[in-house]
Amino acid sequence: MPAQDKIEQLQAQLGYVFTDVSGLKLALTHRSAAGLHNERLEFLGDAVLELVVTHRLYHQFPGVDEGRLSRFRAQLVRKESLASKARELGVGRHLILGPGERQSGGWERDSILADSLEAILGAIYLEAGVQTVTELITDWFEDQFNRLDARRVIKDSKTALQEFLQAEGMPLPTYALLQTTGLGHQQRFTVTCTCQLLATPAVAEGDSIKQAEQKAAETCLAQLHREKPNG
Repeated sequence: MPAQDKIEQLQAQLGYVFTDVSGLKLALTHRSAAGLHNERLEFLGDAVLELVVTHRLYHQFPGVDEGRLSRFRAQLVRKESLASKARELGVGRHLILGPGERQSGGWERDSILADSLEAILGAIYLEAGVQTVTELITDWFEDQFNRLDARRVIKDSKTALQEFLQAEGMPLPTYALLQTTGLGHQQRFTVTCTCQLLATPAVAEGDSIKQAEQKAAETCLAQLHREKPNG
């Protein structure tokens, strides 16, 4: 298939036709290829995606606290979710990779697919603006948004964090009581959760030590899901 036909096919899958197709080509160019690559666009697209998803969740779940919203957002924008969407859209076969990455199957690697999808969103944002990219993201992820259930906690956060770290072969998190404020039934507890994979501990407070630890673990888990290895 001629190169132009391939680009047109991808744009049809994306649901957006570029006025200047060079933006799309740059978004598809991995740093292993010679010349300009997509990492600046990926940086921009990551921020655009997080803003759009956060805005949608804020309005979709008006009674849900910040910690749960962070969990939902992490679930939607984690590397595996974005890579799955990139595969669904057929992004992999259009990637521009260096010889080494092509030979090692980089076109199907989760990190490269996820980063490329974010770069595409960055390119669309630059060309068409926030309204168009918002509509596109909403369309791409509508099923995932609709499957979220505010009434269901997938797992308590401490258990989920422990399992995540065990799967990575890392030490278990440690919790420490930082301070206690208030008297009697109005006491508030502030705790830290320290994970070896994160540079700084998460800090959270609650009406009990247990609640504060859950919130701190939830914060750690959200941060860990946002960490993406370089492709």
